Amino acid sequence: MERHFDVELADLKGNLLAMGDLVEEAIIDSVEALKQLNRSRAQEVIDNDRLIDEQELKIDEECLDLLVLRQPMAVDLRFITMAMKISTDLERMADLAVDISQRVLELADKPLLKPLIDIPKLTLIAQEMTRNSINSFIKKDVELARQVILTDRQADALRDLVQQELLNEYISKNKSTIPRAIPLLLIARHLERICDHATNIAEDVIYMVEAKVVKHHPEKLGENS
Repeated sequence: MERHFDVELADLKGNLLAMGDLVEEAIIDSVEALKQLNRSRAQEVIDNDRLIDEQELKIDEECLDLLVLRQPMAVDLRFITMAMKISTDLERMADLAVDISQRVLELADKPLLKPLIDIPKLTLIAQEMTRNSINSFIKKDVELARQVILTDRQADALRDLVQQELLNEYISKNKSTIPRAIPLLLIARHLERICDHATNIAEDVIYMVEAKVVKHHPEKLGENS
């Protein structure tokens, strides 16, 4: 029985990693579609979202089966219940990639307002935070989770830079830029929200491993367990 349970837990981990890969790919593809103003690539991200929704349902079913049939205790119980919560965060991150792609469709017939500098940087941060948050959960790596949380400050700063530039250098000076500026403002916000969800996962990892609540308490990140 215990061997079967270990195999089932390994399958759950594998499915979470697979879902994380799909989400990471959706984030990258949505911003690549923006760089190229590629309507078909943006639509592909939107269409492929159903695969991520299906993966979330699969993970939820696995978790429920494990809870009901195996009645896990202590660490395993926390891991399984946290896996359900994390799959929800991942699904919301994928929805934000869809939101980015929808903004790309709005922009596809217009020239880009400006060269993209900070949005690609923010995308790389979102991609890295997504990958590291899942790996921290799978490996129960508290230090990696802390790094994810601390990196969120960089995401906030880049979002602010994008907003300030678009508002101060374009919208306030020329109202005709608004139709091209607003989608970029929203894309920066969507990317920053993806980073927030990765931070949520990392905070859950620290709670799972150390029973320490660090949400809204950044000073606790430096404490020893």
